[in-house]
Amino acid sequence: MTRFEQLLGAINRKHVYIQTHNFPDPDAIASAYGLQRLLEMRGVNATICYKGKIDRYSTGKLVELIGIRLLNVDELENVLNDEDEVILVDSQKGNSNIIDITGDEIICVDHHPYNDMFDYRFQDIRPQVGACATMIAQYFYENNVPVDRNIATALTYGIRIDTNNLTRGVSKLDIEMLYKMFDDCDYGIISMLENSMLCFGDLVAYSKAISNIEVYEEISFADTGIDCPVIADISDFMLALKEVAFSVVYSAKDGGIKLSVRSKRLTLDAGRIISKALEGIGNGGGHASMAGGFVPFDGDAAQKAALLKDIRNRFITVIKEWGETDDGDIFSQTGK
Repeated sequence: MTRFEQLLGAINRKHVYIQTHNFPDPDAIASAYGLQRLLEMRGVNATICYKGKIDRYSTGKLVELIGIRLLNVDELENVLNDEDEVILVDSQKGNSNIIDITGDEIICVDHHPYNDMFDYRFQDIRPQVGACATMIAQYFYENNVPVDRNIATALTYGIRIDTNNLTRGVSKLDIEMLYKMFDDCDYGIISMLENSMLCFGDLVAYSKAISNIEVYEEISFADTGIDCPVIADISDFMLALKEVAFSVVYSAKDGGIKLSVRSKRLTLDAGRIISKALEGIGNGGGHASMAGGFVPFDGDAAQKAALLKDIRNRFITVIKEWGETDDGDIFSQTGK
């Protein structure tokens, strides 16, 4: 049996819910959409749901152009019941970036490091794959299911974004799926989305982060301000500095502080480091090169400043315990 056949065999209802992580990105949305279409071809209807909002212009444009329908879980408050079957994509139950909704999480399809706290009827968790959309694309080709233009375009964009155009965490399977979808993909839409990724307000966040960046040799810290939708991009941007090997970027959101972490050094595992650094005050995790986290918080400006200082010190302590870099001592502050 193929993976998708096993997944299909784990479903007992004619309608399921596909849940992405909170504040879904293109990979999560494309994966959910591809799986929804695939299930519909096999007689199972699916509703895609998420918590938070789609806060990036290009992600919202993808949804609009492809015609993807997603519902916020708040809209399902009086609809879901405990017997409803839920499929998780691009996340796992218990992770900090996904809310526990009403229903039974029976299936998980994800490419993040394995969380062994929960069991599913079926799980396909492959941390070695660069994008969850790659795994969904493979379901189509393994089962000889036609991939139309919308599906190919969404999955291609999800793969390109999550692998940073094949420069981060990419696997042979990611490349193979992009090749297979090439002729069916609308690269006009891809080009438009990739060249319209920022709004004017995003530049303000970049400016704020640049103005307050602190660098401790190869570790950088930057605050992007309130409710920043592009902290992951800013974290990538900071990592592009030749002086930085490990980037921590944060933004205040409703109920806490959201963090985005990037590492370009194999000896500094971003996912494991953020998990350890936020232990006891929040949650975090992800891949060796990219990770994210959240720290619950509801206080005034002075308390926020103290919390951010504590977070910074926690990262420095964990990285120091992790081991020295090739250059030796990386913990003396050299710039701001």
